[in-house]
Amino acid sequence: MHRMLCPVETLYVGQRSRGVISSALRGHLDVAALSAAFDAVTQAHPSLRSRIVPEGEGFALQLLAEAERPRLATRTGDTDAAHAAELNMALPVGGPLSRAVLVSAPRGDDYLFVLSVDHTIADGHSSIALHHEVWNRYRALVEGVGSKTKLFSVADGTLDWPAPVSGLLPAADSARTADYLELRIEETLRRPAQMIAYDVADPSAVEGRIEVCRVALDEERTSRLRHCARAVGVSVHAVIAAALLATARRRLHGDEPLPLSCLSPVDLRSRLSPPVPALVMIPAVTAHLQTLDVTPGAELGDLACTIHARLSDFVTGEGPYHEMRIMPEVPRSPTLQLATVIVTNMGVVPEPRMPEGLEITDARLVPARERYFPQAERSPVMACVVSFEGRLTIEFPYFTACFSPAFVQALGDEVRAALIAFTEGIGPACPSTD
Repeated sequence: MHRMLCPVETLYVGQRSRGVISSALRGHLDVAALSAAFDAVTQAHPSLRSRIVPEGEGFALQLLAEAERPRLATRTGDTDAAHAAELNMALPVGGPLSRAVLVSAPRGDDYLFVLSVDHTIADGHSSIALHHEVWNRYRALVEGVGSKTKLFSVADGTLDWPAPVSGLLPAADSARTADYLELRIEETLRRPAQMIAYDVADPSAVEGRIEVCRVALDEERTSRLRHCARAVGVSVHAVIAAALLATARRRLHGDEPLPLSCLSPVDLRSRLSPPVPALVMIPAVTAHLQTLDVTPGAELGDLACTIHARLSDFVTGEGPYHEMRIMPEVPRSPTLQLATVIVTNMGVVPEPRMPEGLEITDARLVPARERYFPQAERSPVMACVVSFEGRLTIEFPYFTACFSPAFVQALGDEVRAALIAFTEGIGPACPSTD
């Protein structure tokens, strides 16, 4: 059985990017029940047990044979090493678009569950929802109650594939979309974004691996950051983006203002009609790119106000729909999404409710991809922001043949210090736009 990929979904085929969401656990875990829960979820979502195949001039999802479908893999080992290994293990070309692994610590009752999902069929919100649904079904199995979540069904032998994301957009005038595309290309060419140069002098001398630097705030600091952002009149996302732009600027030459760009992914699910639930396996995300003139001593509050105002104007207008429609043009015009920093933000995410005797001690979402290009000599810096159970974390994934661990750690430490300083020295509120 096949389901054609739409132009937006096809864009991700060549990127080979994926979301890696994990949960560290402690207590009693029924491996057979977890395996059954993962099987139930992949049965409910045909995309998760599919492969990408050429179809005509494009690509399609093709259902895997029963023997090829993804199953829960189990092994014993160090959980930190296991997480690092999963980040560096791509989903196989022509194979399943999802993978689930459970790693048991050699001693004790600690575990790590890692779920990887191809970006062609999912975004950050659906990856998190999928992770939570696995645990919801697990809890239902061990507690002996039925899962109340209804996903997809098989009727009359026909799979109910999720509708392609491009087909969910409201109707649009093609001429207006063309004008929007022309304007966006002109803007990005007129003010090209500065990017941070790689600090690894000889990439051939380094074993290239995906690693991640993690910046975390405890519950008290996270609460204080939210309070201070509200007092200024901006989102936490705007404050983090401002901190990252200011930190990036201090790694570039000169004292004059330089054009730096911030790319903020924008969730479209709630903006579609009808809204699309997070458990629908499609990449329902677009992006907003804004360029600001930033000096090394830029005031964090002023930057945050500008970022917040521009992003707010964008999401309340037709911009998100236009951006989704022009996404297939990105390979031909890469400046459309070329940024100094990329800041994703999943917002506040509650952890799934676990059965008695098992607890989640940590949860992480890290984006990864298969191809990195040290020969480019510079690239955007990516930050993945999520708050699990009131604790904000920022994950900085990087490739060691591009950036060194020391470089990224220093950058992360500087961003964390900027956020803490913001909570301790809050400035005036943003000017009103009324």
